[in-house]
Amino acid sequence: MSQMTVNTIMQDLLQAGKRMENELIDFRRNLHSFPELSTEESETAAKVAEKLRKLGLDVKTNIGGHGIMADLQGNHPGRCIALRADMDALPILEESNLPFASKRPGVMHACGHDAHTTILLGAVKLLVQQREQLAGRIRFIFQPAEEINTGAKAMISQGVLEGVDEIYGLHNLPTLSAGQAALINRQMMASVDRLEITLEGKGGHGAMPDQSIDPIVAASAIVMGLQTAVSREISPFDPVVVTIGSIQAGEAYNVVPQRAKLTGTIRTFSLEVQRHMEQRLRRIIGSIAEAYRCKATLDYFELTPVLKSTTEHVNYVESIVDQLMGTENRLLAAPTMGGEDFSVYLEHLPGCFFWLGSGPEKDAGQAYGLHHPKYTLNEECLALGASLLAAIAIRRGGFVG
Repeated sequence: MSQMTVNTIMQDLLQAGKRMENELIDFRRNLHSFPELSTEESETAAKVAEKLRKLGLDVKTNIGGHGIMADLQGNHPGRCIALRADMDALPILEESNLPFASKRPGVMHACGHDAHTTILLGAVKLLVQQREQLAGRIRFIFQPAEEINTGAKAMISQGVLEGVDEIYGLHNLPTLSAGQAALINRQMMASVDRLEITLEGKGGHGAMPDQSIDPIVAASAIVMGLQTAVSREISPFDPVVVTIGSIQAGEAYNVVPQRAKLTGTIRTFSLEVQRHMEQRLRRIIGSIAEAYRCKATLDYFELTPVLKSTTEHVNYVESIVDQLMGTENRLLAAPTMGGEDFSVYLEHLPGCFFWLGSGPEKDAGQAYGLHHPKYTLNEECLALGASLLAAIAIRRGGFVG
């Protein structure tokens, strides 16, 4: 394919994406107004399925929960390329004051999955318009339950990757200006593990602690002691985060409770470190609990691996970003200890995951980050994101112009 042909394709996709910008904005705002939590995405899935059917695609629903899959078959042989978006919202009370803010109190698209869903639908429409020139097959994956790190595994277990050669996805980033993208050819996001600790003590009167075994004191010691797993047992060159996010114990100010429950998360950038964290934490938790005369039970769940795209596919997406958006708008992504279950797909297939800017223009003010109750999205990213995903699929699958 000549460079002139490539440039023409890119410009055509940009212009076609821009023409449907208002349609994308309207759809995204509808999703934003009616968010649904993980495993509850039935209405969102129904809206997506309806759009796909109107585009003439055969749609498979209820994959791994409310997941959706549809294939677009080209007229020429080529690779099978998968594009994935997530659909679920978060248990957050929205404070954006937008006219299309969530109409469901306590539920909010504070991570922009409404935008991801809309962007992929836009890419579907662009690709359908190019069907006669497409080579290979493109699979569209609309995933539920990303926020609880179960959706990718559930969809994979039901065959969503069968026949797929490689996979691509994106995540909006409000601290990156719309019109920019960021990639990295190393670990981009951390592994995600979850721990649940139950401490069994002996309840009693708060005025007579000697007749009780206090699980709250033991819990406090465990919270502090867990940090030694990071500061004194793991190399400072291997980033690790151990965070206790909830402690539940007692109901009365003058009573020593019978038990305490703690939940937390562990993040790493190393598979080797991740593999040994459970054993390490069991030893620390058990020893501290015993020192405080409590019995500890630990439930440990490995949720997602480290997210690292494959070199070939990072290089490929970088070339598409340069052609479509300009080299000056491609940035080096900073690794984050946040997690993403797109990493589970990358355990099975090569591919690339990258950031798409969704924030205000440079120097236009501070943007609220992901998962913030005042999070907002610069909707200029919608049409651009759709064109970018379409371009990735067209060029990688094989385009017969």
